[in-house]
Amino acid sequence: MLVQFSIIPIGKGPSLSRDVAQVLKIVDKSGLKYKINPMGTVVEGKWDEVMHLIKSCHRSVLKNNERIVTTISIDDRKHKKNRIEEKILSVEKRLNKSLCK
Repeated sequence: MLVQFSIIPIGKGPSLSRDVAQVLKIVDKSGLKYKINPMGTVVEGKWDEVMHLIKSCHRSVLKNNERIVTTISIDDRKHKKNRIEEKILSVEKRLNKSLCK
């Protein structure tokens, strides 16, 4: 399954890079396949491992903030792997061109 999530501290000001870096250290250490984008992080894995990862990230950011909002979007498709790359390749194939990544 693919999961996109973002964790946003409330009331900290416009810069979130310190919290984002903290989350990405946890994500990177997880061993799960992931990609970052300007609005969140996409992770691929099994339900329990992905949810455990997001819970760890959520708790880590909450330690240094009074309030945070975590948003999770799940794309769950049976019998498919390597979907982070395959979904993009499928669209590029239909367009007959590479997209900005």
